[in-house]
Amino acid sequence: MMDKDENASKETSGPEWERNLLERLAFASLNEQRRARRWSIGFKLFFAGYLVLSGYLVLLFVIASTERLPETPTGEFTALVDMEGIIAPNMPASADYVVDGLRGAFESKAKGVILRTNSPGGSPVQAGYISDEINRLREKYPKKPFYAVVGDICASGCYYAVAAADKIFVNQASIVGSIGVLMDGFGFVDSLNKLGIERRLMTAGDNKAILDPFSPVNPSHKAHVQKMLNEIHQQFIEVVKEGRGQALKDGKEIFSGLLWTGEKAVQLGLVDELGSAGYVAREVIGAEKIVDFTYRENLLDRFAQRLGTTMAHTMGAEILGSARLR
Repeated sequence: MMDKDENASKETSGPEWERNLLERLAFASLNEQRRARRWSIGFKLFFAGYLVLSGYLVLLFVIASTERLPETPTGEFTALVDMEGIIAPNMPASADYVVDGLRGAFESKAKGVILRTNSPGGSPVQAGYISDEINRLREKYPKKPFYAVVGDICASGCYYAVAAADKIFVNQASIVGSIGVLMDGFGFVDSLNKLGIERRLMTAGDNKAILDPFSPVNPSHKAHVQKMLNEIHQQFIEVVKEGRGQALKDGKEIFSGLLWTGEKAVQLGLVDELGSAGYVAREVIGAEKIVDFTYRENLLDRFAQRLGTTMAHTMGAEILGSARLR
């Protein structure tokens, strides 16, 4: 037992012990330096990557936020503006965007202007803005012909907007018409009763709860809304008659909300001829080269507007109902 204690005492007090301790400290210091070096290199790589990615994203947003301007044309050309999708605020076919494109097209040196449409309709107010601007531009530039060309569909509010064109061209399979107004919504009265839910509605104003989806239909409210829809419908009819003139055939069914093929629409006088945008530019206007003046919203505009405004507008329209030329 004494021999073991003496050996242990030598190991912890002699030169070997000091050497072992120094070696351990040296290795520990070396490992610590390696770990610090690895962290330093990793942090530098991360920071460099962050800078590169940030620069790329900034460049991407700068490019995306730059409005695409029409090309500078040489020689004779036809100006083109697209109106595609639902006609509503903050949408590609909103009055602001379509009117912006039309103004640029009419103010240019184009030999003629084409509004190419592919829309099921939408807001009567937005369609009215577009129609009014078309009439204003045609009056301001009387020597510049203006034509509408229908793609897959031009119904309701879309037709409201283009009725003022010099001529309307379609494909034989295009869908045209739906000259009418609708307002829709939902009713949850029976559902609430079945679930045992009591509706507690308080208002200031006898008619403030008009179209409330959780209350029974009020006959006087229904009559008021129907009268309002009839007024908007009559405004629609007058715009169509003024725009189409003698070309429009007689018949109440034209204004009943029905849809027709492009071929049938020609017979009814709703449109004039069969033809595409290329055909109109080449054969009617006489300037085959087409320059696009359509306003295209950039990435930053799309992100900012879509995030809140469109969602709120859509939810409000679906819950409360709104008049639509669709």
